[in-house]
Amino acid sequence: MRILLFSGKGGVGKTSIAAATGLHLSRLGYSTLVMSVDPAHSLADAFDLETGLFQEKTNEPYSIDANLAIQEVNIQKEIKRHWSEISTYVVSVLRTTGISDVEAEELAILPGMEELSAMMYVNQFRREQRYQVIILDCAPTAESMRFVSMPTTLEWYMKHVFPFQRGLLKAVRPVANRISPVELPTDNYFANIQHLFGRLEGIAELLEDPKTTSVRLVTNPEKMVLRETQRAFVYFSLHGLTIDGVIVNRVLPTEVTDTWFDQWRASQARILDEIEEYFAPVAMKRVPLFTHEVLGRDRLIELADALYGAQEDPAAVTRTEAPYTFEKVNAHYEVRLRLPFAVKGEVGLFKKGDELVVEIGTLRRHIGLPTSMAALTPTRATLQNKMLTVEMKEG
Repeated sequence: MRILLFSGKGGVGKTSIAAATGLHLSRLGYSTLVMSVDPAHSLADAFDLETGLFQEKTNEPYSIDANLAIQEVNIQKEIKRHWSEISTYVVSVLRTTGISDVEAEELAILPGMEELSAMMYVNQFRREQRYQVIILDCAPTAESMRFVSMPTTLEWYMKHVFPFQRGLLKAVRPVANRISPVELPTDNYFANIQHLFGRLEGIAELLEDPKTTSVRLVTNPEKMVLRETQRAFVYFSLHGLTIDGVIVNRVLPTEVTDTWFDQWRASQARILDEIEEYFAPVAMKRVPLFTHEVLGRDRLIELADALYGAQEDPAAVTRTEAPYTFEKVNAHYEVRLRLPFAVKGEVGLFKKGDELVVEIGTLRRHIGLPTSMAALTPTRATLQNKMLTVEMKEG
């Protein structure tokens, strides 16, 4: 099974790109699911379906054709299905503060519930071998980071905090409930958490396996959008996911020659050069700005043709190595970058804002740094077995 994550800043067109990719894969014969993980769903709108038509009675995937289904995760239905004990307890606590029942029920939708529900579906479909390809139309960048980091966070909680917390509360609950204004959670609450964790077992390994999961970043040729795409690139890499493509959407086509667009064209050309330099050797695709809104099956197919042509297979594994990795070794940090075509020579290193720029001969690589390393200074670099290792220390 292949999992393709499409992520990017809100409004760049990732839902349309994800939907078009799903249609293209279905035409190639793959059994495909496109799932929206964005709380502000627009997947049904991309296919120009009647609002709510495909999920009036169920939260199951809705068939577009013989090979393609789409799904928008409905958090209210998921709470009833999977989060009942947790939600009930949170609502009971909130009611003690004096807020209304409706407000309590709204506030009981905790951050992460939607993302975890989507992950449970992905894991379920993997175990059932129901689809050959699952495409995840992710939320904007910040929420996407929460999506990919959640399995690791939850696993740590289940190993280190959950057993102690459950045992402690079981022991003190009879006494505490007599004196506390709020009843402590019952053991069913913890059983619900444990059951949910069981449904997520193996999802972290699945997301970090580059032969299964790939990230495609969708961006526009605009400076503000590019900066967020660069940050997403850094943090997906930091969490061990492999980015195998950058899709630049809404590029002015060459047919547009009106002088009114001269500044736009010059600005886009400058940003496109910067994108190629920053993300190399990750493949970059360009999608033109269409003369119309991309809405409905026919126009999504037109978008897919512009993106993939007739025969390109978006499910093919094209990259299995992370662009770079970060590690902490004793008193310093290391950035490791695989450079298969580099030869030993003088290595140039310099900082540019929160980027580390590496030069070997005519080869240049831009490496975005996570916040914890942005203030560090490169002190030493070695190239062995096509792996460049850069030491970073406090200046």
